[in-house]
Amino acid sequence: MKKKGLRILAAAAVLTFGCLTMNAYAAEGWALSNNIWTYLDKNGNRVTNEWKKGADNLWRYLNNSGEMAVNSWADNDYYVDANGIMVADKWMQIASPYSRDSQTYWFYFGSSGKVTKDTWKKIDGKSYYFDTDGIMQTGWTEDGDYYLSSSGAMVTGWRYLEPKDEDSSLYGPESDDGKYWFYFSASGKKQSPSTSDDGGEYKVTKIDGKYYCFDADGRMRTGWVYLEGDPENSSKSSIADWRYFAESGIQNATVGAAIPGWLSLNPPEQLQDNVDEPVVWYYFDKNGEPKTGPEDGKASTSDFVRINGKTYLFDQKGNPVKGLKKVRIGSTSEYTSYYFDESSRTSVKGKMTVEEGDGNKTTFYFNEGTYAGRGTNGVKNGYLYYMGKLQQADSSSRYALISIPNGNGGYQTYVVNSSGRISKNTTVKDRDGNKYKVNSSGILTHINDEAASSTEDYGEPTEPVFEND
Repeated sequence: MKKKGLRILAAAAVLTFGCLTMNAYAAEGWALSNNIWTYLDKNGNRVTNEWKKGADNLWRYLNNSGEMAVNSWADNDYYVDANGIMVADKWMQIASPYSRDSQTYWFYFGSSGKVTKDTWKKIDGKSYYFDTDGIMQTGWTEDGDYYLSSSGAMVTGWRYLEPKDEDSSLYGPESDDGKYWFYFSASGKKQSPSTSDDGGEYKVTKIDGKYYCFDADGRMRTGWVYLEGDPENSSKSSIADWRYFAESGIQNATVGAAIPGWLSLNPPEQLQDNVDEPVVWYYFDKNGEPKTGPEDGKASTSDFVRINGKTYLFDQKGNPVKGLKKVRIGSTSEYTSYYFDESSRTSVKGKMTVEEGDGNKTTFYFNEGTYAGRGTNGVKNGYLYYMGKLQQADSSSRYALISIPNGNGGYQTYVVNSSGRISKNTTVKDRDGNKYKVNSSGILTHINDEAASSTEDYGEPTEPVFEND
């Protein structure tokens, strides 16, 4: 009892020091009666529902009974401690003034003493969110764009979480435990199409030097992802708009990250009925996009892809093509042949036997220097080629005239035998008795002693037979 009396005396000193004192019936200031503090106005009446300072210059609140409030909410948005002092710059775990149960919540009272409500607030370097009642929030924010830890602090970086809306649509495999990886930027906002200006079903973004894909809910996606949404709406013949992000189990890869370079994979399920092999090689850009090209027979040299010094051509399904291919030269209407190795899928050079689209095997020659890989037009090692295909006379005629376009509206005409070899600096006769004279380059100069014309087509070359042509 003695100590309690000392405390009351000390409190009295704090509250009354420096206050004006009047006569016993009209004393304005703090008064103590039955261990309850009140504040009397100049008429000796209790002050109610007002803030008053003590001699320590700290605010205290007089409730509607005129008693100094302690350990309670005051004036709706403030709180006073056990000494009646208004709380400021402080966390308090207390019951809500709007709740009838005894559950406590965390609140933060700012420098003015007012509780923080319906806003973000940075406290000691961390960001917190408070609802309209001032209760510190945890978990997903109402808009689903931010996540608050169990301490209430806004999270950043990678987090493995259950999504806010468990019933939202999900294209692709579901997780076993219902949780997914999310990434929150330095601002705390999750990565998703809904938090960017791009819109769409997915967002591909670069994080720490690698590209990842997030769906509309912010879930990191793995495996094949159709960027336009529902894979059932995707083309069955093209891999356009698909991306690939590492699945668990791929060696030397970060789960969820795009893998640049070559990768052997099963195609997306929607394309599996339209590929020749169950496992296909793809070449991916750094953002997970597979290299693709036009449909068969529509490619141009502009569609070629150089990888590590080698030339490839990809089809609509993202597969590097193989075999003999018809290829347009740049943006022109002219075309030629290229051959892509069955194993390496690279453009080949030099002489080789090629199976054409009709199943026949023929000798071809593909340039080795300028325009490497392009089917040779003209003479190579004494033999005549057109679009890479060896030109031969029919065995029944012994010799044949083959006119090769020279690119200037004219022709260079050669005389070839049944093996494809050209005649040079000589005169030969075919089985019909026609006489052909050629110069040292093999160019036709006379037919039956009459001068040959460089603007006349004396014999069309035989083009390669392309598959699906």
